[in-house]
Amino acid sequence: MTPMWNDVVHILPWAAAACLFTVGVELTVLALLRRRSVAVNIAALVGVPIVAVLLFVVFISGFMFTTELRWTAVTCILIAIAVVPAAVMLGRRIALTGLAAETRRAAERAGEASRRELVAWVSHDLRTPLAGIRAMSEALEDAVVVDRAEVAVYARRINSETVRLSALVDDLFELSRINAGALKLAFHRIHVQELVADVLESTAAAARQRGITVRAEADGRWPTIAGSDAELTRVLRNLLVNAIRHTPDDGAVTVIAGSDGVEAWLAVRDECGGIPEADLPKVFDVAFRGEPARPAAQDRATTGAGLGLAIARGLVELHGGRIAVRNDGPGCRFEVRLPAAV
Repeated sequence: MTPMWNDVVHILPWAAAACLFTVGVELTVLALLRRRSVAVNIAALVGVPIVAVLLFVVFISGFMFTTELRWTAVTCILIAIAVVPAAVMLGRRIALTGLAAETRRAAERAGEASRRELVAWVSHDLRTPLAGIRAMSEALEDAVVVDRAEVAVYARRINSETVRLSALVDDLFELSRINAGALKLAFHRIHVQELVADVLESTAAAARQRGITVRAEADGRWPTIAGSDAELTRVLRNLLVNAIRHTPDDGAVTVIAGSDGVEAWLAVRDECGGIPEADLPKVFDVAFRGEPARPAAQDRATTGAGLGLAIARGLVELHGGRIAVRNDGPGCRFEVRLPAAV
């Protein structure tokens, strides 16, 4: 047997033992670092074998620090300097990729849960008026109701439920366009005072019917914003209708507008009695209907489909703005902030 093979036979058992020992050390280190970041674990995964190789070479040389050993040590150090930072960067990239994937999965799960909840809510809201329309239609068809006055009442109720269903379908269509990114906005300068006046006029009848006073005021000068007139009109109408619905009879609703030079803001303040603090973050969620704090508003809260505020949030965000709600005095303050027109 040649001297080279003698060296191999001599070194091989020690190398195998060193490999087993290194694997054991690496598993132990990884177990200790299991709560640390992916980058730290990958750095340990790369660094431990390099240190093990260096120690193994020192051991095989009989701790004789020869020129070859010094060159081996320098080589291992250079490899560690090059590889360990790269391993850390790779670990961070893997961690960020995993975090992004988990965020997407969480968003998909939340979206799916929201869609299921929306389907449940909409199914309920569709069944109720449809059941009423069917019952009244059958009563008219079977001549159960023949008195002209009573027939007129049934006709009005059928028309009312039909209008309610039509509004629900319109809201669903609008919400689907917002979520799908299919709604294209044409921006132009909008005078907020004119916008507020139009919306107050369109909601005056509903407020007057319940004796609710609706007034508008400016905090300083009325601002001008850049946006789509139809969509911002719908935002304010949804907020105002929501405020009127939840405000007790003979209460008051106030629309306030102002600007800080960078942003214009538009607020709707009602007298609903407030919203529980735990429900405030969920107010703009699709189909959310929380329990109002004041019993007088509870009957009003059940009349909507729970889509108006979700649509308002979507339209505001399409304008690059934000919408929020907080409890304020005897009720709530819904506030929209949009970039001021240049």
